[in-house]
Amino acid sequence: MANYKLISFDKIPSTQTYALDLIASGRAGDHVAVMAEAQSAGRGRYKRKWVSHHGNLYVSFIYEIEERDPKLSYTVAVAIAETLISFGIKPTIKWPNDILIDNKKVSGTLTEYSGNYVVVGIGINIKSNPTVQDYQTTKLDNYIKVEKSDVLKRLMNNLDKWRKKDFADVRARWMDLATGLKGKVKYRGDTVDLIGINENGALILRKGAEYFLTYGDEISL
Repeated sequence: MANYKLISFDKIPSTQTYALDLIASGRAGDHVAVMAEAQSAGRGRYKRKWVSHHGNLYVSFIYEIEERDPKLSYTVAVAIAETLISFGIKPTIKWPNDILIDNKKVSGTLTEYSGNYVVVGIGINIKSNPTVQDYQTTKLDNYIKVEKSDVLKRLMNNLDKWRKKDFADVRARWMDLATGLKGKVKYRGDTVDLIGINENGALILRKGAEYFLTYGDEISL
C-alpha cells in the first residue's frame, strides 16, 4: 500500500510495541507500517491506555532517521488533519498533535525513538470512540461513512507528502489548523500565553511582556 510494507494483525497487544520489537531485533526497515484491527494493550502519551476496539484505525509507522526531530510531531498532525479534510471534515489541532472535530478528540499520536528509527503510532476513531473522563471524544462515523482502508491509504500519502515539505510550510499549515493559540496554558506552574511555534518547532510562550521558547511536554492545556 503506497510505498509502505504493511504488517497487519487481527489483534495484538500494541502496534507500537511490535514496531519497537522489530527495531530491537534488527528486522525493521524504513516505511514499515504495523496495523491491528484491535489492541489489548494500546497506549498513548504518558503511558495512558488507548482503548482499542474493532473498527478503528490503529497503526504504527517506522521511519529511518538521522536524528531526533522536534518538528516531526507537527508534521504528523498536519498529515492526519489533511487526511480528514480530504473526506470533507473540518478538524482542528490541539497541541501538539491531537486532532479534534467540534472540540472532541478523534485522533491521537505517540512518537517514540529507537536507534536510527522513529515509530509514529496513530489512532483514529472511525466506528467507535471511548468514554474518557478528562475530555470528550468523537468518531468519523458521526460525520461521514468511510472505509478504514481508504483512511489508511490517504494517511500514508499525506505523511509522505508533508514529511517532504519545508517546515515553513508545515508550520504555516499547523498554525492555520491549531486551536488554543493565544490561549492560557500552564508552564512549570505558571499561567502563560501560548503564541505558536517557531521555525525549529519550539513553542513560543509569553508571560506578561516576556517571550520565551520551550520544547517537549512542559506545558499543559
